[in-house]
Amino acid sequence: MHRSCARSLSMASKLSMRLSKVLSKTLLGLSPLLAVFSVAGTALGETCWLPPVDAPVVDPFRPPACTWCAGNRGLEYGTPSGTIVRAVAAGEVTFSGTVAGERYVVVRHADGRRATYGGLESSSLRTGDAVVAGVSVGITAGHLHFGLRDGDTYVDPAPFLGRLVGRPRLVPDDGTAARPAPPPRLRCG
Repeated sequence: MHRSCARSLSMASKLSMRLSKVLSKTLLGLSPLLAVFSVAGTALGETCWLPPVDAPVVDPFRPPACTWCAGNRGLEYGTPSGTIVRAVAAGEVTFSGTVAGERYVVVRHADGRRATYGGLESSSLRTGDAVVAGVSVGITAGHLHFGLRDGDTYVDPAPFLGRLVGRPRLVPDDGTAARPAPPPRLRCG
């Protein structure tokens, strides 16, 4: 092998090792969440995300009759003020700021869809930031609007969201200690 090729491969290898160390440190705090995703698994091509918050939907998606007509272009979650909002999937922040006095963060995912998180009290994310699934997008100011767009078309995000489900198990009734519960699985559909 030519020396310059060997040197380039060596440098690439070192860079790859550094990057994996940085990523592993960054993702270490997310390991329980990421374990859920890896345990759950979905069929290839399916999109199934954990909801951005653990709260009830108080106003479902209602497509508007026209571009300027009334409707709900996403899901409204009833959250207490200060609830942490988590990114449903990895992507890049394409907007972070206020519109009509309300803070929004928009994340473009690898598939081109854009997730909108609105009703935020604060967010440390800026346009151009990379996000990983499960990372904090911000905290709520009392409610959360979660929208999804495919191109310029608003899409109902509900079919893309799963829920964590605990698995049934037997628990001893003779006084012996129960084994720890297995991690919940992400159930979609």
